[in-house]
Amino acid sequence: MKKALVISGGGSKGAFAGGVAQYLMKKENRAYDLFIGTSTGSLMVSHLALGMLDELQHLYTNVNQETIFSNNPFRIKMVAGEKVISIRHLNTLWNFLNGRKTFGESKNLRTLIKNNITKRMYEEIRNSNKEVVVTVSNLTANQIEYKSSNDCTYEDFADWIWGSCNYVPFMSLLEKDHCQYADGGFGSLVPIREAILRGATEIDAIILETEVSQINRVPSKNPFSLLFDVFDFMLTHVERHNITIGKLAAKNKDVKLNLYYTPTVLTTNSLIFDEKLMHTWWKSGYTYAKSKREELMSEFRPDVLTDKEVVEGIDDVEKLIL
Repeated sequence: MKKALVISGGGSKGAFAGGVAQYLMKKENRAYDLFIGTSTGSLMVSHLALGMLDELQHLYTNVNQETIFSNNPFRIKMVAGEKVISIRHLNTLWNFLNGRKTFGESKNLRTLIKNNITKRMYEEIRNSNKEVVVTVSNLTANQIEYKSSNDCTYEDFADWIWGSCNYVPFMSLLEKDHCQYADGGFGSLVPIREAILRGATEIDAIILETEVSQINRVPSKNPFSLLFDVFDFMLTHVERHNITIGKLAAKNKDVKLNLYYTPTVLTTNSLIFDEKLMHTWWKSGYTYAKSKREELMSEFRPDVLTDKEVVEGIDDVEKLIL
C-alpha cells in the first residue's frame, strides 16, 4: 500500500493543517510515502516528510506580514474590533514605477523558504523512500505542473515551493525557464487526483475550507476588495471540482480517501498572517483531527460517495470537459 498526505492551499490557514497533520502522524502514527501540497501546503510537505513537526509548528506560529512580504500591498486596521484590509497605494505605485507586474513582492518568503527548507533537508528527502510534490500554475503554458523532489535540484525545488505559494497579483511572480509561474491553487487547489495518479492507495486530504459554504460576503467597496472576492469565488469552485474529480478517481481506483475540512470559517482573508491566530488554529486542527479520527474509526469505513453524489460528480466533470 502507498499512503499519501495531500494538503490544499489556504495561506495562513496552513496552521490548521499543521495541527491536523501533527495529530495524524504523532498520535495515530500514520506514515506516508507521498506528500503533495499546493500553495501553503507546498510549504509544509518537506517538514512533514521528515517528521519535523515541532519545527513546522514553530515556523507557522512565528510568521507575520513582514516575514512574507518585502513590499506589502496591504494595510490592516482595526474596525470595531475586527481586522479590515485595504490597499497601500504608495507601495503598489512603487511597484508599478519599478516595472514590476504585481501589487506587492514576497521576496521575504523566498528567504524564509531557503532558511527553513534547507539543502540538507532536501537531500534527506531524496535519500529516503518518500516523495514530496508541489503544485504550480504555469501561466505561460496555461497548465498545472507538479514538481517532485525526485526530479529537480535543491535550488529549483525551493523556487517551485516559492512559486506555488505566490498568490499573484498580490505576491511575486516566479519567472523561470522562460515561463511565468504562480500559485498552484489557481488550477489544482486540492491535488487528490495527482496523488492517485502517482499510485496512492490511501489518502488523507486536508482541505482548508469548510465543507459547506458558511458565509455571505459583504458587498465590495473598491476595485481591490472586488478583485479579492472574484479570486475567492473562482478558487471556491476550483476546490469543489478538484474534490469531486478526486472522489470519482478514488472510487474508480478503489482508493481509501479521508477528507479533513475546517469545521468553521477561520478567516475571510488568508493573506493576513497573525501569529496568535495561527497558534490557535494549530491547536484547533489538532483537536479537530482527534474528533474526526474517532468518528472514522467508529464507522469502520472510508469516506465514500453515494450513488447520487457519483451521478452529480459525473455531471460536473462533463460540464468541465464541455
